[in-house]
Amino acid sequence: MIRTDHPLSTGDPLVAAGHLLGSRLRAGDGEFRIVEVEAYGGPPGSPFPDPASHGFGGPTPRNRVMFGRAGHLYVYRSYGIHLCANVTYGPVGQCGGVLLRAAEVTAGHDEVADRRPGVPGARRARGPGNLGAAVGVTLADNGTDLLDRNAHLRLDLTGSDEAVAEGPRVGVSRASRRPWRLWLPSSPAVSAYKRSPRAVDEGDEDW
Repeated sequence: MIRTDHPLSTGDPLVAAGHLLGSRLRAGDGEFRIVEVEAYGGPPGSPFPDPASHGFGGPTPRNRVMFGRAGHLYVYRSYGIHLCANVTYGPVGQCGGVLLRAAEVTAGHDEVADRRPGVPGARRARGPGNLGAAVGVTLADNGTDLLDRNAHLRLDLTGSDEAVAEGPRVGVSRASRRPWRLWLPSSPAVSAYKRSPRAVDEGDEDW
């Protein structure tokens, strides 16, 4: 059944990403205000085809969460080391995910400091791998319904009234200039932009 009871039911990647900015992710005693996100679309023939998306080649055991219900957690390992957290959006069957790139720690500072020892406050959840570590995300969390009030990882879609900046996504080699990265410029936790040295600069891939 298609969920239509929350803003992430939208099939538009930028609308979904905008709803996540300023929202709160809760994990145990920890609370994180999301200040930077990146949107990703789906395979060819979908409403928002995106060659940088994990779902571009269609559903697989790894990415099937991206094709499922909105508001679920999609976790993947980056470079064999870091765990990255994404939130799904859109109707069932349409691939979509928003990468959580950076957050401010607003509660549970001691718990987060234990996970990120020696790292200053504004940097503890800056960057998607660091955010995953600060939250304590594991591969077992893949598929968690973040809108379930009883889940150990929960998302409050509070949004933000602050000004939002947009620009190209970080580190992707395909569709590298697509302005699907959104952030809150007022936050010190926002990460720096780094363009991939493998980025493609011609043809439809940079749409």
